[in-house]
Amino acid sequence: MLYWVVKGILTPLLRVLFRVRVEGRENVPSHGPVILASNHLSFLDSIFIPLVLRRRVTFVAKADYFDSWKTRWFFQGVGQIPIRREGGSASERALASALDVLRDGQVFGIYPEGTRSRDAKLHKGHTGVARLALRSGAAIVPVGLVGTRECQPPDRTLPKFFVPITLRFGAPIDVARFAGHEGDRLVLRQITDEVMFEIRELSGQEYDDTYSTKKAEDIPSDAVTVPSLDAPPVAAA
Repeated sequence: MLYWVVKGILTPLLRVLFRVRVEGRENVPSHGPVILASNHLSFLDSIFIPLVLRRRVTFVAKADYFDSWKTRWFFQGVGQIPIRREGGSASERALASALDVLRDGQVFGIYPEGTRSRDAKLHKGHTGVARLALRSGAAIVPVGLVGTRECQPPDRTLPKFFVPITLRFGAPIDVARFAGHEGDRLVLRQITDEVMFEIRELSGQEYDDTYSTKKAEDIPSDAVTVPSLDAPPVAAA
């Protein structure tokens, strides 16, 4: 309930403060499990994507936000899933919850790069997005965000207002043809690279075939790289 209350309050406010444009919204199925796989340029990405869709979108947020009373109520109220980057059972429970979201026919948001891009390039995707799709049977809808970095770069505390923001939703990618090959790393990489290619086409970013890096003190509230769905849970494939 709180999700829709918060969205009802933020939607008109953000539409006044920012110039939001949406393309391809019809590519997001109106029902059934969906994975939204997006580039990641700003903390605001996880706000703008749910803003423009009628369906509820669930992301994974870093556990730190659930440890503080100042932010816990908000993230719990809107149904976000906490995850600790250290891995282990906490991460496994969070990823199991992500699968529960999809198996319940809902929408799950994920950033295959795993963290915000600090150089504005689109980086190599981790294969967790492919594993989630194969395990759940959900279609993957690529998303290209444009302008969110200009609005609030990774090192900026407050956003700039009245910045043009564009969200582009691409055609769904059906992974049914790869059913039964979840353990095949080449298949996982093929699916992931296809997703990243589509995101690049939508976002217009330069592609860098290396994994994105982050400062230790700058772990964002992004959706998962899903490293613990990759084995071993260190550098994902």
